[in-house]
Amino acid sequence: MTALGILLGIMIAIGIGAMSPGPSFVLVSRISVANSRLHGLAAALGMGLGGAFFAVLALAGLVALLEKVEWLYLVLKIAGGLYLIHLGIAIWRGARQPITVETTDGRAALSVSRALALGLITQVSNPKTAVVYASIFAALMPQNPPVAVILALPPIIFLIEASWYAVVALAFSAPRSQRAYLSGKLWVDRLAGAVIGALGLRLIGESLTLLRR
Repeated sequence: MTALGILLGIMIAIGIGAMSPGPSFVLVSRISVANSRLHGLAAALGMGLGGAFFAVLALAGLVALLEKVEWLYLVLKIAGGLYLIHLGIAIWRGARQPITVETTDGRAALSVSRALALGLITQVSNPKTAVVYASIFAALMPQNPPVAVILALPPIIFLIEASWYAVVALAFSAPRSQRAYLSGKLWVDRLAGAVIGALGLRLIGESLTLLRR
């Protein structure tokens, strides 16, 4: 298989995975609808950076390390689960608080850099992402892949992740989406918080299941 064929196969697999609903989708959509398009795009950029980070780790052999040191994987999963639960509780508790897009001095209540950081942290809080990447790499790359493929994968994955979540940000930052969100903010936020918290509990539950084996 040519280098282009390898990259195309990986791009399709990663793209499908990025589009599957999860905490990243919930976070980007909520940031976009509750703040501004720029905030949503910043969160999308954070998602892309997180994806590229995990791609580098996967290529560097993180999965091999996690397979040898099982407790490290469990620790990472539990830590990621706890972060998602914390984020879910924070969103749930803030459901009754009115949205203030700008402060009295004209600055956004949620800074753009904070939105980027939230996107990045949420993406890297799930070590399963690195495992998924590594599994796709192992399945679709030859035993001795071309150097060009290895060098191209992190920026390509960044573009895929950031582009998909940019689409999400653009869709949810539209005025119609924001009006719909404001009209049902209480229940939308509670649903978002519950989903993110449930995903965190699922990560911890999976970790406990592995501990019992």
